Amino acid sequence: MTDSEYSQAIEDFAAAAAALDLADGLAEVRDEFVGADTSLVYFDGNSLGRPLRASVERLTSFAEHEWGDRLIRGWDETWMQLPFEIGDTIGRAAIGASAGQTVVGDSTTVLLYKLLRAAFDAQHASDSARVEIVVDRDNFPTDRYLVEGIARERGGRVRWIDVELDGGVTADALSAAVGAETAVVLLSHVAYRSGYLADARALTTIAHDAGALVLWDLCHSAGSVPVHADEWGFDLAVGCTYKYLNGGPGSPAFAYVASRLQDTLTQPIQGWMGTADVFAMGPEYRPAEGMRRFLSGTPPITGMLAMQDTLALIERVGIAAVREKSVQLTEFALRVSDALLSGLGVTVASPREADHRGGHITLSHSTMREVTAALWQNDIIPDYRDPHGLRIGLSPLSTSFEEVLEGLVAVRLAIKAATPSG
Repeated sequence: MTDSEYSQAIEDFAAAAAALDLADGLAEVRDEFVGADTSLVYFDGNSLGRPLRASVERLTSFAEHEWGDRLIRGWDETWMQLPFEIGDTIGRAAIGASAGQTVVGDSTTVLLYKLLRAAFDAQHASDSARVEIVVDRDNFPTDRYLVEGIARERGGRVRWIDVELDGGVTADALSAAVGAETAVVLLSHVAYRSGYLADARALTTIAHDAGALVLWDLCHSAGSVPVHADEWGFDLAVGCTYKYLNGGPGSPAFAYVASRLQDTLTQPIQGWMGTADVFAMGPEYRPAEGMRRFLSGTPPITGMLAMQDTLALIERVGIAAVREKSVQLTEFALRVSDALLSGLGVTVASPREADHRGGHITLSHSTMREVTAALWQNDIIPDYRDPHGLRIGLSPLSTSFEEVLEGLVAVRLAIKAATPSG
């Protein structure tokens, strides 16, 4: 690309970004986020979302009043029910679940362990031949590590699905992996590396036809991609809240258990908060009915507070509008990348079809580890994933098209600086 061609491309993309921002029906909500008015370019909303200004006010008020004034009385007044109230809001706003099926509790890892272990035990108890847990080799590390650990712990086996690093689990791949020995299938709705968007309805049906239960990891889709847990026949799901739900660093995850399974699954971490009478302090564990039985210890109340504001915002604008802008953002990022970065050897390690892509894209180049470090020093914040992947997470509620262009121009300059011939 000559200097004049580059200048013209930048001029054209700047005009396109301005037009897209002007037409953006969600543009006004960007001002509700802390830091969105600064020059920092944030490409990592799929790892940790920006906080809302309302959340800062909520956290301050909570410390001064609900915690500071009410103290332990807060448990009786509101806190004991908060995991279920927020869980129902997540169900309604983000994952298409009717009330009484979603609860906020532990970390993603702990909730995945609880539901995966409970599902495996229930399946194996009803049919001793069902000893396999199916998972793909490119699923998030926690998911894979848990599968291996539970299989070893319960005398089961892992059935691996091989996938392309720029794709994910397809219907054909899952059909070939499941069968009479399958107990549980663990799948990510949006692949953490490539952004591949799985056909959750179809894959759930395939697993069910084989007699298996399915546990969906919704970490990279909740709050960004429409999910219809009830309609699609989900059995179980877990998702984190610090990405597109902006709950804050380490905010607790949520668990979904379909009503038809709640009283038949035995979760393995039997704590006092999951008992039928929490304050009976009885001599033996008796599980509560419904979603309470999937709690273990004291709920992390302060960690649940901030996500309420994003959930309210998603309900206000609608998840369909969020998804529409998400698609526009990633489409724009792909167009800019093709024009400005492909000539430098950058390839796209994500699906190009919007129907197969979640809220982030990954760009591949041999220098991306160094490029990421250099960008961070200049307030351009993507993240890095092996092999050679610069991951760009575009949170629809807090990201502008101008920001996308500015960030990708910076990526081009950083690659040129990191390439000896650049």
